[in-house]
Amino acid sequence: MAAKAPSASQRTQSSTLYIAVYLILVLLGNVGNTTVIGVVGESLLREPGVVRSSDIILVNMAFSNLMVSLARNSLLVISDMGMEVFLNKNWCRFMMGIWVWLRSANVWSTFFLSAFHFQTLRRVAPAVTNVHSHPGPPKSLIFGLCLIWSLNLIYSIPAFIFSKNGDENSTESLMLVSSTTRPLLGCIWSFPSAYSGLAFATSSMVIHETIPIFLMSVTNLGSLWTLYSHGQTRRAANKSPDAPVITRIPAERRAAKVILALNILFISSWGTSIISVNYFNYNRGSSAEFLLIVARIANITFIALSPIVLAVGHRRLRAFMKSILSRVAL
Repeated sequence: MAAKAPSASQRTQSSTLYIAVYLILVLLGNVGNTTVIGVVGESLLREPGVVRSSDIILVNMAFSNLMVSLARNSLLVISDMGMEVFLNKNWCRFMMGIWVWLRSANVWSTFFLSAFHFQTLRRVAPAVTNVHSHPGPPKSLIFGLCLIWSLNLIYSIPAFIFSKNGDENSTESLMLVSSTTRPLLGCIWSFPSAYSGLAFATSSMVIHETIPIFLMSVTNLGSLWTLYSHGQTRRAANKSPDAPVITRIPAERRAAKVILALNILFISSWGTSIISVNYFNYNRGSSAEFLLIVARIANITFIALSPIVLAVGHRRLRAFMKSILSRVAL
């Protein structure tokens, strides 16, 4: 491993404004997601007999956000600020695999929140807490989270194999939204052929961008429609007391709005990144470099801003933020 100063061309590619904006977003993401894990996780540990499945999913999503930010985005900031570190081949394969694994798991962890809320509403009268005789989270929830991390680890295997180390003059010839939008630590893709590389990039776009975004949209719209339907049923319950209704409609509506805001933020962030990266992959032109900068900003936007969205809709996070702001004001 060796540290080298960046070349003049590398320094000119990253403007001061871009570095400042990216640094702020990375810090916001690190602090925000750490806060979500600490506040929501603390409530789970403090009340072990009362398990809120939604809080477990929020902690998992925040954890995946934080790991992506620490393992990659923080290193990008350090690189932009003047320090370039070049790893050997084995370490590059390890880091590329980790980046693909974390980023892919992050996508599906975000979708899992929408899917869980939709399934909760489909049960008509969801239980908020677990039964005291069976402490701990539901087995189906644990199985779902384990499935997300294990399947995405399997998907990342090509990154552990088809990558290598470059040098300060290396340029990325293939971009993947789920891993890298430029060489970092000197690590670049090294597929046997251009065809196999584009095949992996295309499958990545379908599996980790197109499908999750489509499923997020469907499940969130399904949640909103279910709430609307039960709202109508609730009005009819005056005539038919035995009609099944969701007794926590106001709370579920707030949750649906928060999840909708997260989905819009995710889709806009990833959609921008997808367009930029695939323009680079398939139709490079004079705008390629600018679009890659846009992709870098878009990749961090959801991670940075999602804790703020959660703080608006989550009672404990909102109370914590109010407490912090009141102390600062004093």
